[in-house]
Amino acid sequence: MSRKKVGLALSGGAARGFAHLGVLKVLAEHNIPIDFLSGTSAGSVAGAAFAAGLSVEQIAEIGKKMSWFKMTGFSYSAKGLLSNAAMGKFFKSEFPVQKFEELPIPFAAVACDLETGEEVVLTEGDLIEAVRASCAIPGIFAPIEIDGKMLIDGGVVAAVPTKAVKKLGAEIVIAVDVLASGATYWGKPSTLIGILFQSTMMLLRAASKAHHYRADVVIIPKIAHLRPDEIGKMDEFVKAGEEAALEKIDEIKALLESKI
Repeated sequence: MSRKKVGLALSGGAARGFAHLGVLKVLAEHNIPIDFLSGTSAGSVAGAAFAAGLSVEQIAEIGKKMSWFKMTGFSYSAKGLLSNAAMGKFFKSEFPVQKFEELPIPFAAVACDLETGEEVVLTEGDLIEAVRASCAIPGIFAPIEIDGKMLIDGGVVAAVPTKAVKKLGAEIVIAVDVLASGATYWGKPSTLIGILFQSTMMLLRAASKAHHYRADVVIIPKIAHLRPDEIGKMDEFVKAGEEAALEKIDEIKALLESKI
């Protein structure tokens, strides 16, 4: 018997996006099929890497090489403090696929048109540039121009890109929201990036929940104690993603069986 097509929508969340790897690991271990992927910001990184054919273990190895120093650089534009051109160069050296059309799994990267405020769903052409655009946090990174549009972080309009993955063809949507757990940590961010990220995450957290209604299952890793700039705590983020996915795995399996 044929089954319903499954789509995974991965939210933004800076370093918290490592939790997506834990979710992907558990889904693979339980043979949950993933037919479509969409991602916003950090979710676009994890989604693009998985859609490109990389295993969770391979993506984790790439994650261990990541640092803010390697992923950012000074911007020569008045439109952003930093440039994420270094991010693009890094991913080009690590991803086996550079074009959307070559991806084994259909994928959409979500960005926002800075001029109109509209959601832009990128599914064609340069994969790496699309990921850069989806990760261009306004005020921090300079916008990325694609097809004449100045694009910024998709979290501004779709922190959890459930609409985009449904447009790809998903009939069952699993959303992973690494923003919804909020924050319980005390103290002040220790870097400029940390301050900007924390402020941005506060604004995006409430907005992310507005996209849950399109999902059949919503996975929310318990990572309120971890800051979105703590890129060095990948293992903790991954573990939290695994635990959250395991809590929902029976619900997902039941849903798949009921929708055959």
